[in-house]
Amino acid sequence: MQIEMKGIDKSFGSNQVLKDAGFVLADGEVHALMGENGAGKSTLMKILTGVYTKDAGTIYVDGREVNYKNLQEAEKAGIVFIHQELNVLYDLTVEENLFIGKEIKGKFGFCNQKAMRKKAEEALGRLGVHISPAEVMSNLSVGQQQMIEICKALMVDAKVIIMDEPTAALTQSETLVLFDVIRSLKKQGISIVYISHRMEEIFELCDRISVLRDGTYIGTKNIPETNMNEIVKMMIGREIGERYPVRNCKIGDTVLKVKDLTSSGVFHNVSFEVKAGEVLGVSGLMGAGRTEIMQAIFGNLHCDSGSIEINGKEVHIKSPIQAMKCGIGFITEDRKVEGLMLEESIEKNIALANLPRVSNHHVMDRKKEDDLVKKGIEELHIKCFGPDHECNNLSGGNQQKVVFAKWIYTDPKILILDEPTRGVDIGAKKEIYTIINELAAKGVAIIMVSSELPEVLGMSDRIMVVREGEVRGIIGREEANQENIMTLATGGTI
Repeated sequence: MQIEMKGIDKSFGSNQVLKDAGFVLADGEVHALMGENGAGKSTLMKILTGVYTKDAGTIYVDGREVNYKNLQEAEKAGIVFIHQELNVLYDLTVEENLFIGKEIKGKFGFCNQKAMRKKAEEALGRLGVHISPAEVMSNLSVGQQQMIEICKALMVDAKVIIMDEPTAALTQSETLVLFDVIRSLKKQGISIVYISHRMEEIFELCDRISVLRDGTYIGTKNIPETNMNEIVKMMIGREIGERYPVRNCKIGDTVLKVKDLTSSGVFHNVSFEVKAGEVLGVSGLMGAGRTEIMQAIFGNLHCDSGSIEINGKEVHIKSPIQAMKCGIGFITEDRKVEGLMLEESIEKNIALANLPRVSNHHVMDRKKEDDLVKKGIEELHIKCFGPDHECNNLSGGNQQKVVFAKWIYTDPKILILDEPTRGVDIGAKKEIYTIINELAAKGVAIIMVSSELPEVLGMSDRIMVVREGEVRGIIGREEANQENIMTLATGGTI
């Protein structure tokens, strides 16, 4: 299926999000759609699939002008959108998820379970994945759930599948499986629109890249004829320089010391320390226990034994409130569920974490609140219409900056960052890296959990590798490379 979108405009009220946008999708290609957060990539795809109505422009499918009114119309035509937040019903089985609203009926209107089971097995077999149709969705990993979404697309005879940040929550092994599936779909003549910020993935997997900037189509490049620097320049309109800004700050005394920390069945005998002005990277495969260790330090997970010292004094942290009183901040992995109140404004989100700072004798001081929020917007370069802007309507990168602002103004001694740049474009990543370096320069001890090896290597002074709830090793900048990290992460020694 060939798709051409030309001159697409779209505004929400006075805010124009697309202006002369578009792209061309060829038969059986994997086509990357790139741009900064808020560039209009998802909006363009939502117009294609009938979620939004365009203000201007034309859409051609196989040379015929179309205007789908809803997702169902687009799906019927063979275009399926797999969103970043998967559309699955966790309490139902795989089979029930595949056929909901599309049940195969037998006599007297009852579901033909045998026929549905057979069709589900055929679709799963076509993907080459081994998942039982009778398995409950909640028992599957995110990667497996994503395979079920792709399976849904195949069952409606999809000719184009749009994938929005498909690897954001996948393990490395699940990502490899997904890539194999995408290549298989390509061989079957199915076209893929691949929306992602992960450059390495795109250059490995895709045939062409189309770039949007500020809602406008910038251009399309064949993968063999371009490079990462050229794409970045197209995305942000300028050279970005080094991906990881240089940090030259003095590393001070030990701020946090963790000794033999154990949570039964989760992690055991975890020991490490972090110094003032240091960035300690934490690496390991998904499910290794990295997040759980951080949650325990923050008082969000019970520990059976071990100790935590801050500035040489042992502390007993039983809750996040106690952790905050001890000077610990925690930017969680899932900003949409744990990091932000999405329906509330930037102002409310920042103020809530800083109530002592914006109140007098337990009474809110409006001026202090306004000054703090304006300071956060200016210092972190949050692109918004003002303090009242709902977080739900911000791009992913700007949402993450709001989360940073919340915690930065609590003046933490220790800041834990769990996947701080997940779902964030390369320009916003650079800004977040700069914020991290500025905090380190002020003497904040930083722990950064990341699944992106280049990020860990580029930003860390030392790297702690976790495997199956154990610290397998802590390596310095000099000996840190991808091979050594993966060796430790998979159970080897260096």
